[in-house]
Amino acid sequence: MLYGARSSSVPMAGTEMDLVTLGRGTQHLVIIPGLGDGLKTVKRMAATLAVLYRAYAKDHRISVFSRKNRLEDGYSTRQMAADLRVGMDTIGITRAHVLGVSQGGMIAQFLAIDHPEVVDRLVIGVSVAQPNATVQEVIGGWITMAERGDYRGLTIDSMEKTYPERKVKRYRPLYPLLTRVGRPASLRRFTIQARSCVAHDAADELSSISTRTLVIGDDDDRVVGRGTSEELAELIPGSSLYLTTGLGHAAFQERVFNEQVLRFLRS
Repeated sequence: MLYGARSSSVPMAGTEMDLVTLGRGTQHLVIIPGLGDGLKTVKRMAATLAVLYRAYAKDHRISVFSRKNRLEDGYSTRQMAADLRVGMDTIGITRAHVLGVSQGGMIAQFLAIDHPEVVDRLVIGVSVAQPNATVQEVIGGWITMAERGDYRGLTIDSMEKTYPERKVKRYRPLYPLLTRVGRPASLRRFTIQARSCVAHDAADELSSISTRTLVIGDDDDRVVGRGTSEELAELIPGSSLYLTTGLGHAAFQERVFNEQVLRFLRS
């Protein structure tokens, strides 16, 4: 498969954690995906992720970790970071560059705070340090939809909020199809992860991060709100900040995002 991508899983206490590995480099890069993991883990997504992360595959040996398969109520971003540390250790990653996007960026914060020995360089993309009104409104709305089983509404609203208008125009004709396929058997996993986003608060501890850090966001993010990347960069000592323009919360899927991340990791 492209860049040697393959799916596997690692055992956790009473469950497993799905992951995809790919790449030809020697430097480890751990990628932590966002809240979409609540609807679908990386299992059977090796080909898709190989294309999405191909820019990193030459320099790095990439491991994309889902959250564990069986989630308990109240599962927090800090606990997710602790379990990720176990997953890294299980497959022999003692130190790595870490890239977390959206909820993955929240998990990456606690990984760097609680387990700094495993983080070589840190990239936090389109994420937040603490709850704000936008996160409460947007993700809180998704929680309400999930709780009432409204997968169609959840799918459409997440697309409308995540992507810039020029892309949403292309996706809207596909909504009837997108809202019928890929529905998980239960939305409980999504709800647990979404609640952890609303409750995430690392602001008072970010000053302890000594890892070289890049914070990257967009100037028109309608999921986590404007100014959140600037706040993160101010709270993490010595961090660098880069803002894209007009790409929205999906900035991490764009070439300019990958170019900035690679420049930082190679520097």
